Amino acid sequence: MKKQQPSPASLPAPALALDQQLCFALYSTMLGLNKVYRGLLKDLGLTYPQYLVMLVLWERNDMTVSEIGERLYLDSPTLTPLLKRLEVAGHIARNRSTADERQVIVSLTAAGQRLRQRAQDIPTCVAAAMECAPDEIDTLRSRLKDMRSKLYKNAA
Repeated sequence: MKKQQPSPASLPAPALALDQQLCFALYSTMLGLNKVYRGLLKDLGLTYPQYLVMLVLWERNDMTVSEIGERLYLDSPTLTPLLKRLEVAGHIARNRSTADERQVIVSLTAAGQRLRQRAQDIPTCVAAAMECAPDEIDTLRSRLKDMRSKLYKNAA
């Protein structure tokens, strides 16, 4: 019995093939990166988004919620639950600004500051998991930041 050939309409167009999609390459890579981070952050009791918040605060303490959101490209409804969980864990404190009650200032606690030392080796471990040289990571980061800038500029 002769095998029936698929019709041309049922074959994916090369432009629509999953493996041809940049978005899928980035998405699936991020899934792998999240798996690596999940293992590394488990001992710190942080999720990846919480780790990002801590990175921002380790760079500059005492930031408003909106400043943290701008830095992480997150809106307040997404950021607020993360901050609440970090506060319950004892890593941050949230207080109303004395200058403007509408603003909430997020500050590291002593425990949050100490956590920085425990997180010190995470970037090195991630680089090792990626099996990339530092210059490769620098180039990739630079290209992705450039792409991000263009996408935000051109997003509808």
